[in-house]
Amino acid sequence: MTHNPSPRSRFGIRFSILARRWRRALDAHLAAAGLTDATWVPLVHLRESGHAITQKELALLVGVDGSSLVRVLDILSRQGLIERRPDASDGRARLIHLTELGEQRVTEILKALREGEERLLVDLADSDIATMLECFDKIEERLAPATDSKDTSR
Repeated sequence: MTHNPSPRSRFGIRFSILARRWRRALDAHLAAAGLTDATWVPLVHLRESGHAITQKELALLVGVDGSSLVRVLDILSRQGLIERRPDASDGRARLIHLTELGEQRVTEILKALREGEERLLVDLADSDIATMLECFDKIEERLAPATDSKDTSR
């Protein structure tokens, strides 16, 4: 007897595996351009956040421990890509900002990402991609309360 699970029952594991493979493919593409995932991911998240954020917020976005992120931020700071500035609303905290050079680097990273993604999406219609993104948005909305409840600092 053949076991043929429903698409709904296959989705989670398939999505998880695909996300990992997608990330590895993009990491390999960016590595060929001299960028490591440890450095490009925080820079892109800083740009995507649209404003300066705390190290803790960035660690949550990147999905790493705050202490691990410190080393990466030190490297990015030495390279002139980010700055740590005092938070006007909390004298103890520092906010992480992209520098002008950091903004330029993110532009280069996003261009390389688009090139890598284009190869992976080449035979998919824009309408199919738009539908997937709408579905991702719905899933993300359902995940947000669970994620927010774990972060009690907000």
